[in-house]
Amino acid sequence: MNWAIDIDRDDVTAAELVDDASTPLEAGQVRVRLDSYAMTANNITYAVFGKPAGLFGNDQGYWDFFAERGDPGRLPVWGFATVTESAAEGIAPGDRFYGYYPMAAGTVLTAGNVGPAGFTDVTPRRTTLPPIYNNYQRIDALHDYRAADHDYWPVFRPLFLTGWLIADQFEDEGDYGADQILIASASSKTAIGLGFALAQRQGPRPQTIGLTSKANVADLAAQGIYDRVVAYDDIMTLNAGAPSALVDMAGNGAVTRAVHSHFGNNLKASIIVGKSHWDADAGEAALPGPERQGFFAPGRSQKRIADWGGAAFGQKIAEAWLGFMDVAPRLARIDKRSGGEAALAAYKEMLSGRADPKAGIIVEP
Repeated sequence: MNWAIDIDRDDVTAAELVDDASTPLEAGQVRVRLDSYAMTANNITYAVFGKPAGLFGNDQGYWDFFAERGDPGRLPVWGFATVTESAAEGIAPGDRFYGYYPMAAGTVLTAGNVGPAGFTDVTPRRTTLPPIYNNYQRIDALHDYRAADHDYWPVFRPLFLTGWLIADQFEDEGDYGADQILIASASSKTAIGLGFALAQRQGPRPQTIGLTSKANVADLAAQGIYDRVVAYDDIMTLNAGAPSALVDMAGNGAVTRAVHSHFGNNLKASIIVGKSHWDADAGEAALPGPERQGFFAPGRSQKRIADWGGAAFGQKIAEAWLGFMDVAPRLARIDKRSGGEAALAAYKEMLSGRADPKAGIIVEP
């Protein structure tokens, strides 16, 4: 079965497995079979912001990558795929690419700017969306790809990049004057990427404090990613006079309110990254301390590419990534699932918040 998962644009809990009929290719198109993709909390953020929410500076949202307006949503996922049919010059059946795909057994992409490194999807609705999502990289051309890391790429790569970019922004902004950075939902893979990147900084840096549920404290502390790990229930034990910053990975209003209320004006920055706690109060009303600001990884990437050039940006990411891959296997085990039914179950599991944070879910369609 050439399956796909359709999601109600207005109700992300309403998802169903459907038969996805193949259509003939047009000139410039390629058909790919997904080999594997990851299901993470980041994908739930994509679902929550599937409809236009201002993230892209226009009237588009994450549903616009893989579905026309009026059609059910197709959730974007990161993974690997193999070309099965090509009507695009420079791309042949058997070519393999890492990139952004719909939660499905396969899909059709429109290839532009084809070269040795990969191609860009130039489907009209995608041309006004952030370029970082539209680039497909040939596996053979990824100089920081190692076969031993294959399953960790879709699980960690996009999330590590986001964490690394947040750490870069903190350094660029003088850490907002903070002596400590509180990272909420600290067991999330983006948070781990941020904690790791901050720990690699040369010279003085703020202390990192991972905030997590009480049940996760011991395991998270043992990983050694953060300088300290503190339970949400113990936020009030932290020194309220210390200049601090909050990075919120999940959008849990109760945690946000606790931090803002405790630190007040000593909270120098409050940055929200994700919305995996999609059903929780965002806690944005009448909070003491600074106004919350969103972090958007594609925008930060584009800024640094403009600052440094694409080659230098890629080199910096590669060096950081390879360092992280040396420790990633002890941070998460790979949990493989196969087939459409398993894919639907994995989505619902992640949506419900029941997924094990120590596992990296890989779906092999």
